[in-house]
Amino acid sequence: MTFKALNPALKIIAPWREWDIKSREDEIDYAQDRKIPITATREKIYSEDRNLWHLSHEGGILEDPWNEPEESMYRLTVPPEKAPDQPQYLEVAFEQGIPVAVDGKPLGPVEVVEILNKIGGAHGIGRSDLVENRLVGMKSRGAYETPGGTLLLAAHRELESLTLDRATLHYKDLLAGKYAELVYNGQWFSPLRCALDAFVDSTQTRVTGTVRLKLYKGNVIIAGRKSPYSLYREDLATFAAEDVYNQREAEGFINLFGLPAKVEGLLDIGGVRGTNYRERKYMKK
Repeated sequence: MTFKALNPALKIIAPWREWDIKSREDEIDYAQDRKIPITATREKIYSEDRNLWHLSHEGGILEDPWNEPEESMYRLTVPPEKAPDQPQYLEVAFEQGIPVAVDGKPLGPVEVVEILNKIGGAHGIGRSDLVENRLVGMKSRGAYETPGGTLLLAAHRELESLTLDRATLHYKDLLAGKYAELVYNGQWFSPLRCALDAFVDSTQTRVTGTVRLKLYKGNVIIAGRKSPYSLYREDLATFAAEDVYNQREAEGFINLFGLPAKVEGLLDIGGVRGTNYRERKYMKK
């Protein structure tokens, strides 16, 4: 998809479709005959794709979704039960949605992911085992390790919850699924992805601040968050006796907000239609 978008004149060669290679075993034989270094063997026939962001595992015993992944498969993360018995606290700082520091130390984007991969992996964070829906229609099962990405996602979402208004945050959540679908389907170089990027960039202008995470045996726990652009007001959210607003004003709002439900209920009570709820004595008044 990338080549078609950037240079349609290039010829795309796909050995799996064009040669006599029909299985992972054939691939292993091909590589071994030509002394091409690979990690897969007939005993450990997993397909592994690794980059800065994560490590994916497919094939072998994973093709049966009932089989649990073998521990020897994992490379970036320790099993949660063998993670440290003491939790670790970690602070991630963001500027306009971009992570810029870990525990107060300024870092570039690549360094942030690398150090969070190391820290998260040591606490057994970032493992996932899921069945995917591929574009061609079949289902595929894979096991993944994304320690740094898991930490960044948790911290970033929490900072957004503090700095984005409700409507924008909810709409961004709706678009996130579409954005992921575009990337998964290889449509990075598409007009829609660029348009969605413009929306996201706009939402991130005030996503600046710091999130404190607590890492413990595979769990990422939010331990604190702060931002100069925080929309959280303690004087408004408090349950203490504060003269913030007239509590009686809520009655009018509730009456208006509940009006559609009230009209539906009047139809039921009047016998205009059957109710979805079991008839109560009070409904006959």
